[in-house]
Parts: sequence; structure tokens; C-alpha cells
Amino acid sequence: MNSASPSLSIVIPALNEEEAIGSTIARCLDAVEAIRASGVASVEILVVNDGSTDRTSEIARSFEGVQVIDLPENRGYGAALQEGFRRASGTLLGFLDADGTCDPRFFAALCGTAIRDGADMVLGSRLGPGSHMPAVRKFGNRCFALLLGFLCGRPVCDTASGMRVLRREVLEELYPLPNGLHFTPSMSARALLNGLRVVELPMPYHERIGRSKLRLVSDGLRFLRVILSDVLCYRPERLFLLGFAVCLLVGVLLAAYPVEFYVMNRSVEEWMIYRFMICGLVGSAGYQLLAGAALTHRLATFGPRRRAAESFWASLAAAFFAGRGVWALGAVLLAASALLLWPAVVQYATTGEVTLHWSRFMTAVFGLLLCAQSAVAGVLVRVVDLWRAQVGPRGRTRDGG
Repeated sequence: MNSASPSLSIVIPALNEEEAIGSTIARCLDAVEAIRASGVASVEILVVNDGSTDRTSEIARSFEGVQVIDLPENRGYGAALQEGFRRASGTLLGFLDADGTCDPRFFAALCGTAIRDGADMVLGSRLGPGSHMPAVRKFGNRCFALLLGFLCGRPVCDTASGMRVLRREVLEELYPLPNGLHFTPSMSARALLNGLRVVELPMPYHERIGRSKLRLVSDGLRFLRVILSDVLCYRPERLFLLGFAVCLLVGVLLAAYPVEFYVMNRSVEEWMIYRFMICGLVGSAGYQLLAGAALTHRLATFGPRRRAAESFWASLAAAFFAGRGVWALGAVLLAASALLLWPAVVQYATTGEVTLHWSRFMTAVFGLLLCAQSAVAGVLVRVVDLWRAQVGPRGRTRDGG
């Protein structure tokens, strides 16, 4: 942290939480001294009443020193948090759920880590030892964390934690964020994909007070969609490279035996036609995905600014499709395919018949398909490079317009 004495704003979004809001606020007030001992100069508490129809607002207003923001109608969990951030004055922004699941005293550890380690965001992980999260939700959260960690290349335990602290200045790099319950996984995904320094600390987690508003299936699908959408926004090349790697692995496994058989016997068996067809399909799809990785790597310069270093493999693919390599490969594939098909052309011209073995024909067709894909990909990458030269990254023209 740059500031020697940061301030903390704790935002509590609340929708019909009359059973838990009083105890949550009281525990936050009791935790103020412990939080200040971690190096925070001052603490403010903001409750955002998200269109509640019960006594949530009335109970919150009964506490002195707590700012209550009443939204006239329900706008969503994420919208309530963003309104709280807009009204908050702290250099550090923290939030926790109003349902009593999180211990406000843990803000001391979160703030201490943010100040001491210079972290952009510190998450309280609900999946540590002693967690009282229901088994189904715990399993779902672990799956989302595994998916996001794999796609962003950084380990993460809890993508949807409802208790965290972040520096105010990083909000600009995270917005826009969704208004619903998928606010937290989207924030986690954007922070990790954009190269922000994110630290997780295991924290105690208890069963909520009152009825949960989380719908496991619909909200789970929404969480998955927002994670994939954020990957496409910040690091689209990673999805394409993942698809390419899968196709490459499947293609190698399927082609291994026919190649070995041909090397040993200089022929292939008739049943192998099915392997040839599938290998051709998988190989073509994999090459197209590799071209997609190169193209999206170039297109990403027009998107949100990314902190993290460029992916080595995506950069390598982009350099290949943007240079002479793709055209050299296309020429080699065209020549090889022509050599494979030439005997058939000569035979048909002289006898009116073709006895070319299907393996030669399918290999030539596969080569011609890759040749066409190379040409299309090379032209598209060249178009994007011309756009970049004329417009510049982030959509700005060279004259600043």
C-alpha cells in the first residue's frame, strides 16, 4: 500500500435480513478496534438496504455511527455493493454478507495482509478447515475454483467469497461488474485474469441465519457463464489454446497405431479409414483453434487493458500466423497434397478410372483443408495488424481521436 494510514469502508448489502442484520452490524462495531490495530486509521460501516420489505432498514438505523443507504427497489447483490462503493470514503473497500456467515473480526487479517503485502485484493476463503458450508455448495465452489484456476494459470480456492478487501484504485480495472449474485465470481475472475495481486486467507465460515437466496442450479450456471465470459473478455486465447491442446492429444492418441502400422508394414488396413476420418476432423479443428488463439491474441489489444504478461504460447502462435511461417506451411501442404493426388489425375486422364487408395486421397484432402485454413488465418491476422496500425490499441486513432 502506498498510504501510511489507509482507511477501511465496510459495505454490507442486505435484502430482507431482519433476522441477522442486527447481530452482523453489532459484530462489525465490536471488531473496529481489532481492525484498527492491523494498521487501519479509521473504519466506516455502510449498510445498503437493497429494497427490503421487512425491518432490515429500521434495525440498521438503530445503530449509531452506521450509514444506511436505502435503495427504493431490489437492484441485486452486485448493484448494492457498487452503490456502497460509490458512497464509501475508504481507501480500502471491504464487504461481507449480512447473513452472519462471516466473522467481521477477520477484516483485521485481510487488511493487515493488504497493507503488509501490497495486495490488490485479499479474499477470505470459506473452504478452509472447520468450514460449515453445505456439502453441495462446497463441491460447486471447488469446481468453479478449479476451472478458473486452470484457465487463468493461478491457483484459487474460493471464487465467490462474500468477504474480501480490495484497494479502491483497482475498481477501475474491474468494472463493469454484474448486478446479481454472480458479482463475486466475476470480480475474482477479472482480478486473476488481469494480473492483479490476489491473496487468499482461510477464514471461519458458519451456516447462515435465515433463508438463503442462492439458487443452486440457476445461480451455478450463471456463475459458470460469467467466468467463461470474463475469460473471453480478458484472456480469450486461453480457451482456444486449451481446445487446441485437447485436439492435439486426441489426434496423437488416435493416429499412433495407424502410423506405427504403416511404418512397419508400408500399408494400412481398411478399418483404419475411420481413424483417418476422425484424425482429420480433430486435426483440422485443432489447427483452427490455434489460429483462433493467434487472432484473439491480436484482437485483445483492442479490449480491456491487461496487466499480466502475454502468454508465451499465444504470442508464439500469433507470430507464426502473422509472419511468413503460415504461408510457407500452406505452400508445403499444397505441394504435398498435389503430389499425393497427381497419380490419380494422370490415371483418370488416360483411363477414365481412379484406383488411388483412400488413404492417399484423405491425406491430400486434409492437407488442402489445412492449406485453406492457413491462408484464411494469415489474411485475418494481417487485417487485424493493419487495423492496429491505423487505429491503435484500445480503439484510439493515431491522432488521439
